[in-house]
Amino acid sequence: MELIFFLAAILIVGALLFAIITMTKGGKTQLDVDKYRSKWLEIEQQLSRDDISSHQLCVLNADKLLDQALRERGFQGATMGDRMKVVKWSHANAVWASHKLRNQIAHESDSKVNYDTARRALAGFKQGLKDVGAI
Repeated sequence: MELIFFLAAILIVGALLFAIITMTKGGKTQLDVDKYRSKWLEIEQQLSRDDISSHQLCVLNADKLLDQALRERGFQGATMGDRMKVVKWSHANAVWASHKLRNQIAHESDSKVNYDTARRALAGFKQGLKDVGAI
């Protein structure tokens, strides 16, 4: 009988330790990397040198994907920019430039994005997704 209580106590202590360790990881949840890689590959494949509309669309979709990852990881903020401010980016200038290009596309009706600019923006978003553990 004492052995059963001893084993139960060990299980309870183990469960408590697991809960404490899980909670002290900053409250950030793991992301479904396969899901994000799949969505990222779709975005990269949509970009076409000959399809001008794909340049803007891919930037918008990449920005959306990064924002989704930030939200899922539990970064707080009223806007994506607010969420981005709390992340330690490995290439902050590239990620911010990509997001600023997205804002330009979204808010300026005469905005034009060429293929090379879209590729650079996608590279910034890709690095951002890596930084937050999405891909």
